[in-house]
Amino acid sequence: MSTASTVVTTTRAALAADPVVAVVRAPRIPDAAALCAALAAGGITWVEFTYTTPDVTDHLTRAAAAGWRVGVGTVLTADQAVRGIAAGAGFLVTPGCRPEVAQAAHTAGVPVVLGALTPTEVAQAVDLGAAAVKIFPAKAFGPGYFKDLRGPYPEVPLVASGGVNAGNAAEFLAHGALAVCAGTDVVAPAVVAAGDWPEITRRALAFTEACGLGRGPA
Repeated sequence: MSTASTVVTTTRAALAADPVVAVVRAPRIPDAAALCAALAAGGITWVEFTYTTPDVTDHLTRAAAAGWRVGVGTVLTADQAVRGIAAGAGFLVTPGCRPEVAQAAHTAGVPVVLGALTPTEVAQAVDLGAAAVKIFPAKAFGPGYFKDLRGPYPEVPLVASGGVNAGNAAEFLAHGALAVCAGTDVVAPAVVAAGDWPEITRRALAFTEACGLGRGPA
């Protein structure tokens, strides 16, 4: 098995085992490592920081140095991909199909989750070697759309992102999503900026329990 195939297989298995990714967009993150710890205490061990957050590479470095599984999202260019990986990102996420980002990820041996919405875009993401395909915005067509996509793409790992919350996450998973992204429902910008880690843990636990995971703290 090639290195690229191993990266894809390993990532898909890890997502299946822990199917919630926290997507952090906040004007301020006082302690990225503490944020990751708070999320893990609520059962969420995938954390995606984004290029829409100030000083994102600093946050990646601090969280990665503490041993947390972190990645960077809203990656639009190869330069952003390279900088994110150098800062400690263990995976990349894009809002749409970005060939240059995929190439940078493959060169570095880092998994990339490419964004898509239509069946054609899903096929493009697969052709670009995506470890998983992020359907964004998932709320545009709802959970039933994932069941529809599973028809022509039964083996493609799909991640639901955009409009996913504790009230509908389980439905997305039941209809064929391999994993779901938790946004402001868990990592509300004001709560993150305030460094209210117990509240972050409470929200994470509520989300994972709503997904039917019921594992408790990691």
